[in-house]
Amino acid sequence: MSQEADKYNQRGASASKEEVHHAIRNLDKGLYPLAFCKILPDTAGGHQDYCNIMHADTAGTKTSLAYMYWKETGDISVWRGIAQDALVMNLDDMACCGCLDNILISNTIARNKHLIPGEVIEELIEGTVAFVDAMAERGISIKHAGGETADTGDIVRTVDMGITAFGRLPRKDLIVNQIKPGAVIIGLASDGQANYENEYNSGIGSNGLTSARHDMLDHSYAKKYPESFSPQTDIKYVYNGPWKLTDKVMVDGHEIAIGKLMLSPTRTYLPILMPVVREYRNDVQGIIHCTGGAYSKVLKFVGADLTVRIDNVPETPVLFDLIRTASKTSLTEMYKVFNMGIRMMLFVNKDAAEAILDLASAFGVKANIIGEVVKSEGPAKVEIHTGDAAEPLVVYTA
Repeated sequence: MSQEADKYNQRGASASKEEVHHAIRNLDKGLYPLAFCKILPDTAGGHQDYCNIMHADTAGTKTSLAYMYWKETGDISVWRGIAQDALVMNLDDMACCGCLDNILISNTIARNKHLIPGEVIEELIEGTVAFVDAMAERGISIKHAGGETADTGDIVRTVDMGITAFGRLPRKDLIVNQIKPGAVIIGLASDGQANYENEYNSGIGSNGLTSARHDMLDHSYAKKYPESFSPQTDIKYVYNGPWKLTDKVMVDGHEIAIGKLMLSPTRTYLPILMPVVREYRNDVQGIIHCTGGAYSKVLKFVGADLTVRIDNVPETPVLFDLIRTASKTSLTEMYKVFNMGIRMMLFVNKDAAEAILDLASAFGVKANIIGEVVKSEGPAKVEIHTGDAAEPLVVYTA
């Protein structure tokens, strides 16, 4: 284990979730093992030509950051972004399988009632409703089926926000990763401002927040907010960065607080993927959501003897540069923990690439061909190349 990975582990987190994957190794992988989500028979309708997808995820430790920022600034609206984080971590995973519409959701909120008042719960719920309404305006139907709010202060230090989502669709409409040599890779940017977003998005998403929070923020927060981290964590790993939450940096000509950059709501790509999949389904070989594991996650969905060669790496968004400077983390670890500016990869037939780029770019999201898939020998690999160097900067191997 590298020193950087060990630091992440010491904070009680893991980018690659080795223990989790070991624990579930014997579970049934569903109808299509290479699909991005587990695909189940149509238990809901009993139709052999249909299938079901059920998915659950949370906003992760981003809730701890939201708690601190809210306490520091009084800005309760940040909790609406947390609701979006939990939603998008489900919905955009399901979108990778072609499940983009007619989705049921249910939320689970667990709180420490001593610290989290009803007003925060209301913001989380209202944030969920606001996201659903915004997607409805884009022609995407998501129905909120209610949920559960539990007062579990004995086991939850502040608050946890989770979503479970369910979709039913014809098997013929599924996207199952069948990535072949010659496919080009379109990367959809995680930063900037889409035309369906209200403000600049740093691109952080909902992964790597444990690392970002502790490597970026000043140690004074350890004493001020001991409830924001596990008491079992060695104090030398807790909040050892140079920044205060309200310190501001210049981004695209605007001053933005560090706390707000780190709390940028996870961007959804549903409005983009809906028309892409509708018009170019036969040209899409696979879609991969670069969340936990970031670029190394691709290895789970490509076969042996393939190399995913990324040789057009986009300019690193400001926040990731700040994190790397503060943490002194290697690029190998950065590309494994953070999306580094690309959170959605589309593997498409070369002939359709330009048309898909044009469609995606119409939403105000930067879209570029970032690489290709090539035949190679041995296990699957991801190579990240920069500049004119002959050797890759980063290599991940299955």
